[in-house]
Formats: sequence, structure tokens, C-alpha cells
Amino acid sequence: MRKPLLAALLALLVGGCMVGPDYVRPPIDTPTAWRLSDQDARELANTAWWEQFGDPVLNELVSAALLANKDLLIASARIEEFAGQYGFVRSALFPQVGAGYEVSRQKGVVPGASTSSTSSASSTYNSYQAVLNASWEIDIWGRIRRQTEAARAQLLASEDGRRAVILSLVGSVAGAYVNLRDLDRQLEIAKATAKSRGDSYEIFKERYAGGIISLLELSQNQSQYEEALATIPAIEKSIVQQENGLSVLLGRNPGPITRGRNIDQLMLPAIPAGLPSDILERRPDIQQAEQSLIAANALIGAAKAAYFPTISLTGLFGYASSSLGNLFDSQSKVWQYAAPISMPIFTAGAIAGQVQAAEAQQQQALFAYQRAIQQAFREVNDALIDQDRTRAQLEAQKRQVGALEQYAGTARLRYENGYTSYIEVLDAERSLFNVQLQYTQTQQTQLQAMINLYKAMGGGWVVEAEKVAVAGGARRDEVFPQ
Repeated sequence: MRKPLLAALLALLVGGCMVGPDYVRPPIDTPTAWRLSDQDARELANTAWWEQFGDPVLNELVSAALLANKDLLIASARIEEFAGQYGFVRSALFPQVGAGYEVSRQKGVVPGASTSSTSSASSTYNSYQAVLNASWEIDIWGRIRRQTEAARAQLLASEDGRRAVILSLVGSVAGAYVNLRDLDRQLEIAKATAKSRGDSYEIFKERYAGGIISLLELSQNQSQYEEALATIPAIEKSIVQQENGLSVLLGRNPGPITRGRNIDQLMLPAIPAGLPSDILERRPDIQQAEQSLIAANALIGAAKAAYFPTISLTGLFGYASSSLGNLFDSQSKVWQYAAPISMPIFTAGAIAGQVQAAEAQQQQALFAYQRAIQQAFREVNDALIDQDRTRAQLEAQKRQVGALEQYAGTARLRYENGYTSYIEVLDAERSLFNVQLQYTQTQQTQLQAMINLYKAMGGGWVVEAEKVAVAGGARRDEVFPQ
């Protein structure tokens, strides 16, 4: 009788179907072309792009952040959490076996004794029991398999979440360093301008003392000098704050940052133009959104499975005796097996509500996936336009700096020869100072635009960066077989 029953149950298990929809990747509406396109540069998208700046210090900072950044460590620990959850859910697919041993002492009727004499039958005796017990839910309708599918997708989503942190982290470190070198350059300009105007102010004070110039001209010259001095503390404050922010990205306490090349010496990374749209599929945030969609889709089946009967196998085998010496005798054997079946009859809409909630969550995950794709295309287009237009702006500002240098020199020469008032010199030098600061800020903007482009692409460089991040994140081939 046992063998036919077991065979029937195994047949149900093997032939059982999983309720709920199987995942099918939704169609993606991709643009036919980028708003700016050029030659194919797929390989550029896979390189460690931050090394193209040609600054060994920046390379070291990126490596340090990948090893010690706290957000990255949190993401790595989150992978361990989902790996444990996956193992817990998946374990329900297999029989659960346990063992127990019990010793008790009691007063009462001795098992097997005659009850004709109450006084002789009632006695104090020991009881010993050693058993193995097992249970196994037959996953006919795929509830456990759907839950396992969802847990696996959630684990993969956590891995992609870690890669998204890596993508953001590398871009943030590079951007913060470029901004720091921009501030350093602004400070150099401010200090050089303040020194030049300070020297001029000393000369003007001597001229005023000698009656050569008026108090008006002296005051105008002093205002220029004080203007440059007032700029320095503000830039110095920004530098310290930028160093502190970058230190935290590196996983350190706030403090100074080592410098490498100045902003004029940083090499501009190659422009990865002509990008194929499928390269964005490797963006971690898009992969994470799709895994979340897969998980939500699987949970619909898990919710629907609650409509159907649940069949479990339970069994017990062991020994029970009132004497420890006779515990493992054949006459002391005890066993039991059962196949309980449970099925909902009336739940007042509880299961229907769970199914409705699961379907709504799947729709939310679908829209989030589509939004992530649209956002990715927007970010790439924005970055392409940004680097192209900023390059044109930088070239124009460079010419403007040259023109203002000539204007300032000519204005001072005209003033020294008495052809114009000091107002003209004041206007020329103030304009030059402002444009010099704007020029270095535009340099930073152009470098940041390239950083944003590589961040927007995703690409294989994230995998290269992940090799450096040895913080202990779980690897999918170590957690479960493919």
C-alpha cells in the first residue's frame, strides 16, 4: 500500500504545474538614434574610463573608495541578507528531517500492567523515546517554486543594486576630485589677482601721497584689491568642504586630500559616441529594475497557488520504551506516516485580495522598469549634448580670456599715459578676473559632462570596477547553481 501511495504522490509532484504567469520581458521602446551620433565606440564603454584622465592620484582615490566606501559595504551586506533569504525559501522544496530524544519519569499506570489491582498497577516508572521525524510539502501547484523564483530574482536585484552603487561611487569620486582641482585653480587665480592688485595698491598709495593721483583713484584701486581678497576665504571654505565630502566617499573621516595633476593637465577622456542602444541594458539600475519585475511576476503565481489544495507528507520512526536497556529492541519500534491535505473553502476574499495586491505590485515593477529605461536614454542624451555644447563654450571663453588680457593691458597702458581714466582699467581687470574664474569652472563642467556620460552608459567598466571592490559581496555562482 505504501509504494503505490508514494508513487502517486511523486507523479503529482513531477507532473504538477506552476500557476501564475511565466515571465516574458516586456517590449522596450528605444530611440532609433541618439541626438548626437558618431563612430561606434563600444570598447570605450568597457574601459576603466577614470584612468584616461592620466592622474595616478585619481586612480588611487577610486580604488580606495571601492574598498572602503560605507554605502558600498552596506550594499554588499544587503546581498548577504538576500542570499540567506533565498536559501531559506528554497529549502522548502526539500524534505525537512529532524530528530528528538525524550526522557521522562512519572507515576501512574505502568504500560501493559493489569488494572485489576489499583495499588499494584499504579507505580513510578521511566519513559524513553528516540525518534526521527520528517515532513515534505508536495509543491504540485508551484507555490514554493514561485517563491523561490522570486527570492532568486531579489538576490540578483541586490547584486545589481551593489553594482549601481559602484557606478555612482566611481562617478562621484571622479567628479568630486575634478571639482576640487577646479577650486584649487580658482584659488590660484584669486591669490595671484590679489597679489597683483596689492602691489598696484601700494604704488597707488605712494602716488596719492605724492599728490599724483586723487583720492577717488586710490579708492577705486583699493576696491579692486579688497574684491580679490574677499574671494579667497569663500574659495578656501569650499575647498575644505569638498575635501571633507570626498574623504567620506573614500570611507574615511573628513580630512585633507592628496593632489595630483591640476585641472589644466587632466586629460579629457575619449568621447564614446555612436552608442548602440543595447549597451544600456547593462546598466545596473535597469538590470535591478528587471529583476524586481521578475520577482513581482513570480509572486503572482505564489498568491494564486493559495486557491489550490496543499498536500504534505509527514512521517515518524523511532523507539519508545519504559526501560532504557530495551529502548532499541525491535518490539519498541514506533512509526507513523500521513499525507494531510488542506484546501481553502471560504476565506472572505483573503486569497483574492492577495492575488490582487501581487498583480498590482507587478504593474508597479513594470512601470518602474520602463521608467528606468526612459531615464537611461535621457541621461545619455543629456550627457552627449552637455559635453558637445560645453566644449564649444570652453573654446569661446578661452578666446574671451585672451581678448580681456589684451584689453586690460591696453587699458592700463592708456591710463599710465594719461589717455583714459582709471574707470577703464577697473572695468577691464574686473572683467578679466571674472572670466578667468568662469573659464576654469567651465573646464570642470566639461570634465563632469564626460563623467556623466560614462555613468549614463553603464557598460562593462562597472564589472572592471567591481573587481577592485573586494568588500565581500556575494557572487551569484557561489550562492546557487546556474
